[in-house]
Amino acid sequence: MMGRMAREEIRTTTATRDSGDAPGESPGAAAPTRAWVTRLVVVGIVLTALNLRPAITSLGALLEEVRDGLGMSGSVAGLLTSVPPLCFAAFGATAPRLARRFGPGAVVCAGLLVIATGLAVRPYAGGTAGFLAASAFALMGIAVSNVLMPVIVKRWFPDRVGSMTGLYSMALALGTSAAAALTVPMTDALGGSWQSGLAAWAALAVAAALPWIPVVRAWGAVSAPGSEGASEAGASHGRGTSRSRGTSRSAPSRRGEPEVPRITRSRTAWALAVFFGLQATAAYITMGWMAQIFRDAGVPAGTAGLLLAVTMAMGVPLSFVIPRLATRLPHQGPIVVALGVCGLLGYAGLYVAPAGGAWAWALLLGVSNCAFPLALTMVGMRARTGAGVAELSAFAQSTGYLISIPGPLLVGVLYQHSGGWGLPLALMTGLMIPQIAVGVLAGRDRTVEDEMKDEAGEAVR
Repeated sequence: MMGRMAREEIRTTTATRDSGDAPGESPGAAAPTRAWVTRLVVVGIVLTALNLRPAITSLGALLEEVRDGLGMSGSVAGLLTSVPPLCFAAFGATAPRLARRFGPGAVVCAGLLVIATGLAVRPYAGGTAGFLAASAFALMGIAVSNVLMPVIVKRWFPDRVGSMTGLYSMALALGTSAAAALTVPMTDALGGSWQSGLAAWAALAVAAALPWIPVVRAWGAVSAPGSEGASEAGASHGRGTSRSRGTSRSAPSRRGEPEVPRITRSRTAWALAVFFGLQATAAYITMGWMAQIFRDAGVPAGTAGLLLAVTMAMGVPLSFVIPRLATRLPHQGPIVVALGVCGLLGYAGLYVAPAGGAWAWALLLGVSNCAFPLALTMVGMRARTGAGVAELSAFAQSTGYLISIPGPLLVGVLYQHSGGWGLPLALMTGLMIPQIAVGVLAGRDRTVEDEMKDEAGEAVR
């Protein structure tokens, strides 16, 4: 599948270069270079996606052991589960600026090395404060990669946004579920130390950084960031993709790049940001607390981790199918509603019979969590240009993750003070209703550039 996508992109980008190469370049000489770089980009996207959640789900599988080892209370554990969205909000906003200066590939490569360092250090940092600091360091690398994945897809695969978004969403779900399923048995195999079980995931991040090194070295020869028609602050890879479709008047751009909409004035951008935040709230509550819900219901630790893995694994096939389906629909609202209903049924099941119907609830919540790849797909669909995608991705993810911060913390506080899961599950159920509502609004067939153009026209009149 990856080979087919790479071949399709080679044909597209080779034709683009032939139609407008830089002076003094030979189109025929550029094609072989572009071919292997494109293949490496596909490999790099997949390996990067595999690393975007193990830092979180590996901790969820061993949360009880980590709490005992570090002497955490339920409230502090809730704070720990709120650290990922806090870091994603704080550091994700810096990604477009870093990408304009160093190039998206270089930033993602550096981010993977940061992830590896944080994962290797945090189990041995000593105490809760050190654990939190090292976790935040790893999550900083994840944050910038989160934002730049849609940008890289839009640049290198402008005509394959649905397929490539599905591919890396599928890899992201695979990494998420693998960390949930394998962390406990891997910990046992490494001598039963939770420190070793958590630190082992650093090796995967190091491996993922390797394909980006030659890509970054060759990027200047193939499509250097900042060169005319090649990099437009994260614009599409092909020459003229953004210019041919037009942009709206807004913030001034650099080096002749297309103007980027004022995202904060777009109703669609706000709807997408809130949808992203609410689905992230549900996802991080699930990743951080679902295994504990099952364990409190009498499910063995290994089975609870496996149930969490099943929830995450549902995203592997669905994360490939849903983006492709979404790009074929004029309105993504029906998909939003279907996923939300699955979430409501899953929460109800956890309240009524958490152990008796554990596998059914895990499956339903796994389907509901596929709102994440849907949100990523809508980021690519709701902006017309690559520059717009970069800004919309940063805004929706940073604002969304900021919105999601209180959720896991509130679950921890409610769990500790109520002594059960009734109130936390009521909170999760209550948040699903507005998630469905704003998701329907975000799924309307429009782009932020068009909204800004309409707004500018109204202001003139």
